[in-house]
Amino acid sequence: MILYFSGTGNSLAVARQLAEKLNEPLMPIVEATDVDLTNEKRIGIVFPTYDFNLPPALPEMISRLNISSKSYVFTVVTCGSMAGNCIWVLRCILHEKGIELAYSHKVSVPDNSALAFGRNPNKQLGKFERVPARMEQIIRELQAESHTLHYSWFSVLSWLLGRPAVEKGMIHCLGPKVIADKCIGCNTCVRVCPMENIRLVDGKAIIGDNCTVCFACVHACAQQAMRTNGQEVRKERQYRNPQIKLKDLLLR
Repeated sequence: MILYFSGTGNSLAVARQLAEKLNEPLMPIVEATDVDLTNEKRIGIVFPTYDFNLPPALPEMISRLNISSKSYVFTVVTCGSMAGNCIWVLRCILHEKGIELAYSHKVSVPDNSALAFGRNPNKQLGKFERVPARMEQIIRELQAESHTLHYSWFSVLSWLLGRPAVEKGMIHCLGPKVIADKCIGCNTCVRVCPMENIRLVDGKAIIGDNCTVCFACVHACAQQAMRTNGQEVRKERQYRNPQIKLKDLLLR
């Protein structure tokens, strides 16, 4: 079973390839929290790094997974450059459940949160040139059920960025805000949000307090009716993994 969390498709594209090559089913992590996975012999967890850590919502989701300690559990993380503490943190969460992480690796992809700092993720597409070789290595090692933890270490800086107070402040500053005058109530942001944190009120999108800053809504909005870090997001800076369609990211 390959479980994934993905805002703009980078992690979904990786998870799909793993599922195909390893002949495993594919499921969003948000759906897997209510499923009995104890009979699965192999469990893969694929997700992006946010500020060198797990997405804020992911620790709670992973802690709820019903996985057997006998399963071969591995993770592949997607990131702009560095994996930071996310693999180390995942190991700790799983260890508390009596489960050992057998394998880990990372895949560098365009950074979909770059727009929050005024950068264009679509100008990072050159990173995809190295993805096939990395995926070939990962798949080969997973087929052999290798016990190797690539990029699993502890970083003090990543730990500080992951502190609740810091994380909450970053979500407040960088989290998406709706531009009411532009919103047409198309419901796309509601359907793409993995946290069920967006609803329509009087035909306008309203974002709740449970944002995990995946930027799925920001990149999916056809009206560019979202801003982040005080900046309106222009169409040319909206990003989705080239292998993924919008319908693939809709969760409801």
